[in-house]
Amino acid sequence: MAVHSEMTSLLTRLTSLLDDRVSTNANTREQHGRDEGFRPSQPPDVVVFPLSTEEVSAVAKVCADMAVPMIPYGVGTSLEGQVMAPNGGVCMDMSRMNEVLQVNPRDLDCVVQAGVTRRQLNTYLRDQGMFFPVDPGADATMGGMASTRASGTNAVRYGTMRENVLGLTVVLADGRVVTTGGRARKSSAGYDLTHLFVGSEGTLGIITELTVRLFGRLEAISAAVCSFSDLSAAVDAVIETIQLGIPVARIELLDEVQMDAVNRYSGLSYAVSPTLFLEFHGTRSAVAEQAELVGDIVNQHGGSNFQWARDEVDRNALWRARHDAAYACKALRVGCEIWPTDVCVPISQLAECIRQTRLDIVQSGLVAPIVGHVGDGNFHVVIVLDTNDPDEIRRANEFNERLIARALAVGGTSTGEHGIGLGKRKHLLREHGNAVELMAGIKQVLDPQNLMNPGKIFMRP
Repeated sequence: MAVHSEMTSLLTRLTSLLDDRVSTNANTREQHGRDEGFRPSQPPDVVVFPLSTEEVSAVAKVCADMAVPMIPYGVGTSLEGQVMAPNGGVCMDMSRMNEVLQVNPRDLDCVVQAGVTRRQLNTYLRDQGMFFPVDPGADATMGGMASTRASGTNAVRYGTMRENVLGLTVVLADGRVVTTGGRARKSSAGYDLTHLFVGSEGTLGIITELTVRLFGRLEAISAAVCSFSDLSAAVDAVIETIQLGIPVARIELLDEVQMDAVNRYSGLSYAVSPTLFLEFHGTRSAVAEQAELVGDIVNQHGGSNFQWARDEVDRNALWRARHDAAYACKALRVGCEIWPTDVCVPISQLAECIRQTRLDIVQSGLVAPIVGHVGDGNFHVVIVLDTNDPDEIRRANEFNERLIARALAVGGTSTGEHGIGLGKRKHLLREHGNAVELMAGIKQVLDPQNLMNPGKIFMRP
């Protein structure tokens, strides 16, 4: 949109649709061109704030007519550059589409607009005895979580967005509106378009509404923290717990570097050693049984310093500290940025993969805590990076390459939940081979002008 006359025409048409909900303010554009990773902002030309599916469709028709890129935006908590606008264009900020449209307690499902956040939804549901389980840590929007196929701390028991989205309303590149799926828990009718759009990172269409599964609130919840002498022992305890089929709701691993950061940032005093955060859900008797079984496993693997958090205030403090882990990492080096990266491997390979990763970090001379949803084999490395040091950037890039190669070599994936975005495009081909050509063909059919979040997932600009 470098041509002034084209920009003027675009703004005129958008303003006629949305009035004052169109912005070219430099600060607004800058904010909407970055996420929580380390990459510099790549701002859009225009930011719009639609209120309905109809308005998103109308904006999409204008953009399609003028061949202008479209980038959906929730609250900017993505980590691989998904919301950046390398080709400029129109950023559609969905945050004002934040209504819970329908709740069906007897069927345990609800319909929400894409801008509803995870915490907002659970606050709305609390008095109705239900909750939505997917918890990526950040207070992300439901549309953004579906777009990146988010998961998080509860995934080991409740699954990811893939398992919890029943249906979608999506605006396509030409402005058409399609509805996928529905409220039935299963269907054999036609292609599974719902799960085509879940995880597509805004490259196939813009999600405007979601139908999601809910769960009844639990009779009992108990959380615990325990420390280990080394990482391998902690991971081995997790693997045995999963293999025995104990339905633990959350199992989070923090290495000693991450625990030191968490203690400093959150004012806690846990042992500075590899640590598991655990949570058990169910009836009182079931929670007690699960805790006893896991306690025995932890003891067999040398776990110690078991500390319980049974009441809601203590549990919230515990998980707040875990969710603030990225900010705690950033505080380790003043003036530095964080580069969060993640992989996921079969749990049988987890201990060795984490051991090799920790050794690689030390040999690379990087500050890079490890934290992970190890119950499903997913772990994160948060590189605390001096972006003004070219040698450190080089070492970080080389480390990330080895991390991904290590995961792929044992049957894992280059990203368990962060997505591809701009950051991991080149690794997609290594992981999926010729299937990437098929993905690109689907993209071409749905978005022949390459207007939907261009440059993301595929190396095509």
